[in-house]
Amino acid sequence: MTAPRPIALTMGDPAGIGPEIAAAAMAALEGRIPIRFIADRATLAAAIPGKPDTAHATAIIRSIERGAKLVQTGLCSALVTNPIAKKILIDTGFGFPGHTEFLGHLTGASRPVMLLAVDGLRVVPVTVHTPLAKVPTLLTEQLIVETARVTAYALIHDFGIAAPRLALSGLNPHAGEGGALGSEEDAVIKPAIARLQAEGLAVTGPHPADTMFHPAARARYDAALCMYHDQALIPLKTIDFERGVNVTLGLPIIRTSPDHGTAFDIAGKGIASPASLIAAIELAADLAQRRAATAPQ
Repeated sequence: MTAPRPIALTMGDPAGIGPEIAAAAMAALEGRIPIRFIADRATLAAAIPGKPDTAHATAIIRSIERGAKLVQTGLCSALVTNPIAKKILIDTGFGFPGHTEFLGHLTGASRPVMLLAVDGLRVVPVTVHTPLAKVPTLLTEQLIVETARVTAYALIHDFGIAAPRLALSGLNPHAGEGGALGSEEDAVIKPAIARLQAEGLAVTGPHPADTMFHPAARARYDAALCMYHDQALIPLKTIDFERGVNVTLGLPIIRTSPDHGTAFDIAGKGIASPASLIAAIELAADLAQRRAATAPQ
């Protein structure tokens, strides 16, 4: 029997909790999931926990690039990325707002989509790292349709859900209250839903976001598409803060990451939980196995 290909794990920001949770996760998963940790030893040795430094940017970026290449060439089965501090990279001229967009560039993906998952809930923010004031102008019918298509495809082919059900939130309180509290539902979201339904997708909405996440509501869909970042992430992190996993959909490779940041304030103190990273590695391994099993021979 052929040995499973390892998971490529990036170092993230070396001044954050990435290196220590990586060590804890690899110890916890030893013998179950092979992992290849991608890091620059000199940068790791020089980094001071809790003290981010733009001098680390080149090594951070190269770790991501190397990890993506290992998966693209088939040497690794999936990519798991440790947290980065976006400002550190952007201050050195990095031209991407985060991992998702950078990996889209590296892999040639036209529409990478962020999905966050915990047991019992998957959420997709339609607009991602966007100032709230800009969301209404960026939220278009086409963006919603394309995001939903990518999500549905991934749920079928990577998550093994034959007929995925998508629930779309509204943007405004009470989903606009028939236009009294906002017009985006009627002008943008409902037309997108109609197009998706015409394509045969099981899509409902727009739903008031404040009634979408109680247990009975969550049982009615396989993924919730929300109109902006916090609308999606607040319920997910409330349900299970420590085991959330970020999955990038729409890439030719599998990529997951823990759903938390660099946590500079606790780096090096020995108290950072590896639970989210372990969950991200486990999910990446599951998705890789499923994709391999369904790939054309």
